[in-house]
Amino acid sequence: MTHRKAIGILGGTFDPVHYGHLVAAQYAAYGFNLDRVIFMPAAHPPHKNAADVLEAKHRLAMLQLAIADNPVFEMSTLEIDRSGVSYTIDTIESMRRAYTDADLFFIMGMDSLYILDTWKDVQRLVTLCRFIVVTRPNYHLDRNDPALQGVPEEFWPQADFLEIPAVDISSSDLRSRVQQGKPIRYLLPPAVEKYIYDHSLYRGV
Repeated sequence: MTHRKAIGILGGTFDPVHYGHLVAAQYAAYGFNLDRVIFMPAAHPPHKNAADVLEAKHRLAMLQLAIADNPVFEMSTLEIDRSGVSYTIDTIESMRRAYTDADLFFIMGMDSLYILDTWKDVQRLVTLCRFIVVTRPNYHLDRNDPALQGVPEEFWPQADFLEIPAVDISSSDLRSRVQQGKPIRYLLPPAVEKYIYDHSLYRGV
């Protein structure tokens, strides 16, 4: 019997990429026996002001540095090349056409789950892939949480929840730290830290 590949997809702006992203991807790969995890940098995230996002060439370069030593990780420029607003539904449909012999797993955080009902064509999206929702340790899901009432009922059978170590890092905090001259060492890969300083990124944030 031919083995169906399992491919994880981790989207985001990666502005900059940090250990939180990498930990989520690694734990998802291990926990769900993913053959690979594809990092998918957005061109223009629908829930962010495009003017506030660092130009793609720098985000791609940092991401490539961050994942270079992990053979399971790879990067796709699908959304960057498509330009315009990066909707997950468009990406998953493209991936389904490209990987007909694979099961797709979209990796997301709880922050995304809480706004899932605002995503484009979410009713169709939940039929196209499975979802890995990463949570903090000892997280208890309450389906009666008012904040989750907009989540389509069809989503739940397609979703698995994965506890990962608490990594309290955000890209916005890292940008702020650089702007304030605070250290970012041990919050992201050394090669990414060096790239940020070598290219004087985030100084005017």
